[in-house]
Amino acid sequence: MRKWISILLLVVMMALLLPSEVISNAASEDQINMTVHYHRFDEQYDGWNLWIWVKGKDGQSYAFNSDDAFGKKADFVLEGISSAEQIGFIVRKGEWEAKDVDADRFVSIDAKNAEGNIEIFLVQGVENVYSSESEIDLSPKFLKASFIDAGTIKISTSKPIEAGSLRNEFSLISESGATLKPTAVSSGSSSLSTNFVILLDGAVDINETYATNYLDYTPIPVEISGLYDSEAFETTYTSNKALGAVYTKEQTTFRVWAPTADLMVVNLYQTGNGDTFIESQPMSMDTNGVWEVTIDGDQNGIYYTYGVTRKDITKETYDPYATAAGVNGDRSMVLDFNGDLPENWSEDDGPKVESQNDIIVYEMHIRDLSIDATSGIDQAGKYLGVIEPDTQTADGTKTGLSHLKELGITHVQILPMFDFNSIDETRLADNNFNWGYDPKNYSLPEGSYSSDPYHGEVRVEEMREMIQGLHDAGIGVIMDVVYNHTALSGDSNFSIIEPNYYYRMVDGKYSNASGTGNEIASERSMVKKMIIDSLVHWVSEYHIDGFRFDLMGVLDIETMNEIEKALRDVNPDIVIYGEGWTGGSSPLPEGLRLVKANMSEATGIGAFSDDFRDGIKGHVFNATEGGFAGGFPNLEESVKFGIVGAVEHDGVNYKKVNYSKKPWAIYPWQSVNYVSAHDNLTLWDKLALTNPDATEAERIAMDKLSNAIVLTSQGMPFLHAGVDFLRSKDGDENSYKSPDTINALDWDLKTMHKDVFEYYRGLIAVRKAYSAFSMATQEEIQANLHFFSSEASTNESVSDASILLPEMMIGYKIDRAANVDTNQDLYVFFNGALEAQSIDIPAGKYKVLINYRQATPDGVEIIMGGRVQIPASSALVLEGQEGVIVSGTGSSNNDSQMLFIISVTALITIGLVLFLYRRRQKVVK
Repeated sequence: MRKWISILLLVVMMALLLPSEVISNAASEDQINMTVHYHRFDEQYDGWNLWIWVKGKDGQSYAFNSDDAFGKKADFVLEGISSAEQIGFIVRKGEWEAKDVDADRFVSIDAKNAEGNIEIFLVQGVENVYSSESEIDLSPKFLKASFIDAGTIKISTSKPIEAGSLRNEFSLISESGATLKPTAVSSGSSSLSTNFVILLDGAVDINETYATNYLDYTPIPVEISGLYDSEAFETTYTSNKALGAVYTKEQTTFRVWAPTADLMVVNLYQTGNGDTFIESQPMSMDTNGVWEVTIDGDQNGIYYTYGVTRKDITKETYDPYATAAGVNGDRSMVLDFNGDLPENWSEDDGPKVESQNDIIVYEMHIRDLSIDATSGIDQAGKYLGVIEPDTQTADGTKTGLSHLKELGITHVQILPMFDFNSIDETRLADNNFNWGYDPKNYSLPEGSYSSDPYHGEVRVEEMREMIQGLHDAGIGVIMDVVYNHTALSGDSNFSIIEPNYYYRMVDGKYSNASGTGNEIASERSMVKKMIIDSLVHWVSEYHIDGFRFDLMGVLDIETMNEIEKALRDVNPDIVIYGEGWTGGSSPLPEGLRLVKANMSEATGIGAFSDDFRDGIKGHVFNATEGGFAGGFPNLEESVKFGIVGAVEHDGVNYKKVNYSKKPWAIYPWQSVNYVSAHDNLTLWDKLALTNPDATEAERIAMDKLSNAIVLTSQGMPFLHAGVDFLRSKDGDENSYKSPDTINALDWDLKTMHKDVFEYYRGLIAVRKAYSAFSMATQEEIQANLHFFSSEASTNESVSDASILLPEMMIGYKIDRAANVDTNQDLYVFFNGALEAQSIDIPAGKYKVLINYRQATPDGVEIIMGGRVQIPASSALVLEGQEGVIVSGTGSSNNDSQMLFIISVTALITIGLVLFLYRRRQKVVK
């Protein structure tokens, strides 16, 4: 013991004798002192701050914490730099209210000054990054000039000037020398200003570029995005040519649309990364703004980028039309899509869909499904892991594909599996996670889900195999697509190839209806073409069966209708739906966008019903505000709104519906009915917050009731993966980049909650067996679905029309005319109260299809009409048995009582007979 104490003391003494610089060396290698100087010409610094990140890692905000003669200054220590090459930064206002410069900017980790620190200087509206103040010219200048339309421009200056001076001295000069002068100048309330709107004495030529001309101010080019929506631009620069790498074995033609570029080249590479450059080939532009070059020979497997030159500045980027790519999608790839096809690919086909509300959707994430060790799946987190056969937990519970088949769903909706930006495919060993709602390449698969992200053909082959495997299991594939925004803004391939055209802008800044920093301008012809071509590619080359549009409310109605037509031309059974809302305000008027209120203008497309969702489980953003299934009152009309599939129905009081005060669906299948999805809290976690005092058994009852309502309602039912075995994310309501420990499906939960899984399985089986739960039209629902009332009936007898409901109960009847499967009436009751409640139903026999503990189309039991008790937080679904000779699969409370009476009577009779017989025997003796 003394020996060990002596050694320990010796180690401590040696550590104390070490030079301090040796001790701190490891720490200093992982951090650096950084100083950022920032100058604003308008001297308005309030709210402006820095967003700094080490490239490849998360960022954080830093405040400007002091002043100097240059302007504002931020001094801070940046950590986590040991393996970094670059530091990224953005000057922003508030929490992303605005960005000073749209592009992300970077500084090399090696750009240190004499003291070993990084010091940079930034100027308002200037993209350049300076290393010293002496490099900067702060003399008066134009900060920005942009066209509002063909005859009007908006300019901003670094120092105030007189409007009269602009009126007399300002002009626009085209590249050919043509001059346009002001006819009027507006500067707001004061003639001395830095912001002006100038009306010109003529219209600009759409084929020319223009620059400012004023006194000794340095000319700057006029930004043309204001002309993008003009009829002249659309007419001149709309092309129907096939874009991207158009491949044949004999030659490949590269085409890219970039009407305002000065020069364009295609750069060829042997591999998707590394120093394997082959050559550059110049491209030529046609009259519609399409640059192209044809290269002879079989180019299959060649990687490429585009070099785009404007004003002598060349930038390299990947193809917006790329259908294959190397690692991280940085180099596009030429690929023969008819080579290396899965076996029998030409015969592959998804399930037929007569009506969109005949399908049952299960939303899943490729990594979530298989990454947990309990899945028993070898190819965890990969495309091929989704279709690995006969997988199970250690105790034999089915997982993965076997689980999907066992549950009985008809379609999976797969979270983004196009190429997204957030996962570094060169560092997959880090096991980083992301949902994938940050698009990089719209038309090619994500590489991190493939077995090899470096060779572009592998991800294509493996996604096709996954889809074919799901089809072979009878399961359709719905792809989650995000055409409302891109991961990058100023640095995106769209912005490099044709600046600002692909995005909606406000005052030269990206508008933000997506809530992520930009929004796609779907209404413009070449953006619309890009989206449609991309979607048609997914259907034609991957046999995708449907699409879920993220933030569909950002996209315009006309484009969405054209999308539907184009896709139905390829696959008449295509399923299309999306989120009928936005993540922020948009400059495109709401009346032109496909928000939920405008679904009547797109009758081939569905939308998620947040009215129904929040009516059942409670407010999605107020964690403790519960819904009908959790015992919260006054939400019955919101639930009834969803029960009829958001169509017009006299039994719904629209004034009491939570969000929509009138029906928004024309057909019931347009309503996507759900209570939980990848966003926000899981259903189990939500119920834990809204009902903190409930027992586990009580919460399970609420969970089962929630989706019993969904799966018996008109419209298209949608389930979140794992809801069928009480999935939890430990209360994480936004797990988009949380680790696998939060997001992965824990398959042991399925074993633990086998009874819950069997209940969901039964609900699905009941829905499939009874087409009355998926009527095709509003007229059918109006004629055949009748809600019962909580108001007293004037009739003395109990009839269909007068079943009296207590508070917190919803009930309705579906006429036998709609139940073509068995030609019997259906009765549906939902008790949202936290205690059992009783109702009186008409005389007769009823098969119980769904109750608090079981769901099966074969029937749980047979009950008789009369007084029926419905337990707390539960559903009761009955099928009338008129004209049916009932063999029965069980007995009800009513039958049990009758049997008890008969049995007791029989026993008394037998006893009395025996008593009399014995008494007589004694008398005889």
